[in-house]
Amino acid sequence: MAPLTHPNIVDGWFREINTQWPGQAMTLKVKQILHIEKSLFQDVLVFASETYGNVLVLDGVIQCTERDEFSYQEMITHLPMASHPKPENVLVIGGGDGGVIREVLKHKSVKKVTLCDIDEAVIRVSKQWLPSMSVCYKDSRVEVHIGDGFEFLPAHKNEYDVIITDSSDPVGPAEALFKPPYFQLLKDALKEDGHLSTQAECLWVHLPLIKQLKETCKKLFPVVNYGITAIPTYPCGQIGIMVCSKKAGRDVSVPLHPVPETKYYNSDLHRAAFVIPEFGRAMLEDGVNVMPKLSEKQNAPATTKKKVLLLGSGLVASPCAEYITGHNHELTVGCRTLENAEKLCHGLPNATPMAIDVTSADALRQAMRGHDIVVSLIPYTYHVKVMEAALEEKVHVVTTSYINPSMRALDQKFKDTGLICFNEIGLDPGLDHLYAVKVFDEVKRAGGKIKSFYSFCGGLVEPAAADNALGYKFSWSPAGVLMALNNDSKYLQDGKTVEVSGKDLMGTAKPYYFTPAYNLVAYPNRDSTVFKEYYGLDDVQNLCRGTMRYAGFCEVISAWKEIGLLDDTSVDYLANGAAPITWIQILSRLLSVEAKEAAIVEKLKTFKSFEKDYKILVTKCRDLGLFSEQQAAQRNSVMRSLSALLEEKCAIQEGEVDLVLLQHTFEIINADGTEQTVTSSLEAYGDRKGGSSAMAKLVGVPCGMAVQLILEGVLKRPGVHAPYDEETCALFRERLENNENIKMVEKVI
Repeated sequence: MAPLTHPNIVDGWFREINTQWPGQAMTLKVKQILHIEKSLFQDVLVFASETYGNVLVLDGVIQCTERDEFSYQEMITHLPMASHPKPENVLVIGGGDGGVIREVLKHKSVKKVTLCDIDEAVIRVSKQWLPSMSVCYKDSRVEVHIGDGFEFLPAHKNEYDVIITDSSDPVGPAEALFKPPYFQLLKDALKEDGHLSTQAECLWVHLPLIKQLKETCKKLFPVVNYGITAIPTYPCGQIGIMVCSKKAGRDVSVPLHPVPETKYYNSDLHRAAFVIPEFGRAMLEDGVNVMPKLSEKQNAPATTKKKVLLLGSGLVASPCAEYITGHNHELTVGCRTLENAEKLCHGLPNATPMAIDVTSADALRQAMRGHDIVVSLIPYTYHVKVMEAALEEKVHVVTTSYINPSMRALDQKFKDTGLICFNEIGLDPGLDHLYAVKVFDEVKRAGGKIKSFYSFCGGLVEPAAADNALGYKFSWSPAGVLMALNNDSKYLQDGKTVEVSGKDLMGTAKPYYFTPAYNLVAYPNRDSTVFKEYYGLDDVQNLCRGTMRYAGFCEVISAWKEIGLLDDTSVDYLANGAAPITWIQILSRLLSVEAKEAAIVEKLKTFKSFEKDYKILVTKCRDLGLFSEQQAAQRNSVMRSLSALLEEKCAIQEGEVDLVLLQHTFEIINADGTEQTVTSSLEAYGDRKGGSSAMAKLVGVPCGMAVQLILEGVLKRPGVHAPYDEETCALFRERLENNENIKMVEKVI
């Protein structure tokens, strides 16, 4: 029988190259590969190492080694257990290797330990290759449940004294175990004085994630503390543990009873574990990052100070402006009103506000004069005007928008003048291109083919805040969201083109699985078929790019479309200076009925979109003020006046943050004819301390980076472009991952 091989083991050395610790890696010398399998959920590898004994690896990440596992297992277990007066009933989620259960059983008060692990393979493999840990399964007090913790927890409310979440890093099946919905379930499953501990990553490389995790816990538990332990084979040799208690006033840093037969833990170390380095304390307690800022300019070509014009001050402009001024450039911010420009410039060095009418070609040319580059973050309908003015003033252009035919028609003019117009460099489009092209290039180089490519993105609000009638709050322009809902869509299915009109778009929405934490639907977005050519996917049979929303959103939008609320046609009664009009009067006009709620509801009952659950839809319309005497904003069209209403009714409130989900799914035919499916995912929450929203950061930073790359002369090909080639995409990925901690995580499923 031929010896086993694994892609992470090369020349006798195992290499953990992981986005969870960017720019560094863990390497162990391998004596023998003992076990390899693809479970239902992850890649499972066990090998015998030269110096650390047997090693368990899941999805390329070291979970435990026989030499050092005890430091982690003991600390994540005994910190919550020893500080609890009498832990009797304990739940362990994850940790199928058995190490945590082994430690739980050292407490004499324990009567029952339940393990809930989604992957039976981890338990089975550990019993064979990690006997010192899995010996615990012989104890009669241990009960094993194979399944999803999200499904297990709701049936066990107020049941456990201690819950220990022994999760791997937040990728793959463990990703959902770091999110607010999961911690709410944990809290509900604990008794009134229950304790919780969870793996909480490394201070040296995961400060933003740890801060977010602690803030999540503080919303739910009166007592939250972060401790650390040392373990050589985890990132930077250190791992954190978040310990929470439902009992107000309890000090989890104080052990109440000793623990026998330990190798690492003792009572003094228990107390000391919660004393963390100052850079960690400053971030977790004060929200201040005192770590040295590594300048990417050390590795980039030197640039002299340039002049940048940024048009727009919308919800995503701030991170872009900060990125530009952070690289020492002079920034001019041009907005419709001077007040908005001044707000964006506040606190930024070398930033000058100005008022500008972007509908005026003369005003655009005058504003651009003397600048090196213009960033257009205004609605895409104005981009051609901006580009034409830029050609006259010899100024480069950056936008985050899709290249439409009118923009593409200016390609030769930009080439002739030696200017760059770089587009589609935000989130979606933008980050999606950077990581899609990466996989396409890797597959092509390996002689494989892309059979199917699906890409879905959702700019959402955190689940706990999705509490309005729309199940949606706006982290960017409501008008932009509503305009996109009117677009027709086109995609490939089984090699054939499928076309969907904007009118019918919401009817195509289907449930979408990202993690168990989210109840999502997805629908196609714009024309996906053009990306067959742009991406060079000659063999692709299925290609669809689309949008994610929470369930229930599409039914409301379908109803609004049928009513006429998404009509962007100019109407006299909403023109600037027209007589005041209320929302119930607008619905009266649209439906040709009396301006009374009863008459409007009777009319709505006859609409197709209201046939199912019309009471729910009527209630949602009422809750959003559509039947009210509230005066509508004069924005020329019904859709734009509705946008103003939603900006008021569906704004993210203080203490709430937005959520961005982005996921690619690739169905690949390898060179040898075998097939595999790969996902590439991003899940990002906004800053709870009043910083940028996730949407603003993920749109603004790549956009600002494009400006910098052009000014450095790194991006230098003239013409109208988007990041569709690997050479360009790699430039962005390197800086985003190493300097901004922005990345998508790949997984073979």
